[in-house]
Amino acid sequence: MTTRAPWAVQPETSRGRLHPEPEAATRSPWQRDRDRIIHASAFRKLQYKTQVFVNHEGDFYRTRLTHSIEVAQIARSIARELALDEDLTEALALAHDLGHTPFGHAGEDALRAVMKPHGGFDHNAQALRIVTLLESRYADFDGLNLTWEALEGLAKHNGPLRKPPPYVEEYDKKFRLDLHTYASAEAQVAAMADDIAYHSHDLDDGLRAQLFTIEDIAHLPVVKDALAVARTASFDMPPARLRHETLRRVINTLITDLVAETRRRITELAPTDADAIRHAKRPTVAFSPAMADANHVIKDFLFARMYRHWRVNRMTAKARRVTTEIFTLLHEAPSLLPDDWRGRAGDVPGSTRAAQAVADYIAGMTDRFALDEHSRLTDITVSG
Repeated sequence: MTTRAPWAVQPETSRGRLHPEPEAATRSPWQRDRDRIIHASAFRKLQYKTQVFVNHEGDFYRTRLTHSIEVAQIARSIARELALDEDLTEALALAHDLGHTPFGHAGEDALRAVMKPHGGFDHNAQALRIVTLLESRYADFDGLNLTWEALEGLAKHNGPLRKPPPYVEEYDKKFRLDLHTYASAEAQVAAMADDIAYHSHDLDDGLRAQLFTIEDIAHLPVVKDALAVARTASFDMPPARLRHETLRRVINTLITDLVAETRRRITELAPTDADAIRHAKRPTVAFSPAMADANHVIKDFLFARMYRHWRVNRMTAKARRVTTEIFTLLHEAPSLLPDDWRGRAGDVPGSTRAAQAVADYIAGMTDRFALDEHSRLTDITVSG
């Protein structure tokens, strides 16, 4: 059994669950959290939700599910190196994208715009809604009844929440999540693993989609050195292998820097328990300043050459229109919703209650279901 550092979360000091349950004889609280997340319907739907490319664009491009699995793999490796709780880290990595809409950021942008008069939309808050309310699997409670440590990690893995979204603020009154502090080191690792996975696989998908070439990224920090070393492995390496050899070195460089900087910050902070990490004045898990700057350069490149590429722009424009039209039609006529969602929406068209129900309904859709639902609502020749 791996020995945990004193500042890792400890099962014996867990703050438990909102609805008390007997502990499992064969699993830690966070192994149970991980298992509940994996078995949730929202997790399965990630298989057909966009990362950057709409799901039907190609079999090799990442989806929210493959992204979440890659994040979990990176996060668990980092947690082991830092002697943190691997199971909680993995659970948070697997759950971090549960609240994402169909069509990636385009769908979220559309929902955020139409929900602005009704409290807004935020995918992190939506993830909390899913695991505390919308999943309906148990007789005694709504949601998954995850531990406090898992819920705080979902709510604030990106840092303290000075102005929490409405649902997070509402839930905090029921089960205090200490929104003013940082989350555990495990949650911080999951958040940073998300950044590492994003950069590596978006570079990979962009190259696969021929939005840019290997030479276009040869000047980027981290990538430049990784590519130079990869090329020395073979002078006639096929492009696909060169891509993989380069990007696996990019991942390794990012992880190595993150672990080294985090150890330096832990030494400086000298935490005695997990709460010391939470009450620190800055994140404990972080890249070095030089690597953080390098990441910004990579992010700026991807924004300009991938996320705003004309082919991606066309997909996102259509996705925003589809999402907005579905919301508008259902919000103005909640009677068009399936029976189980009609009850949530109430009988008043245009109300905030109806808006929240419609937003929950849309956020839970896969790309394919959203496109089919749009056709059912707008095409007279398609059966409803």
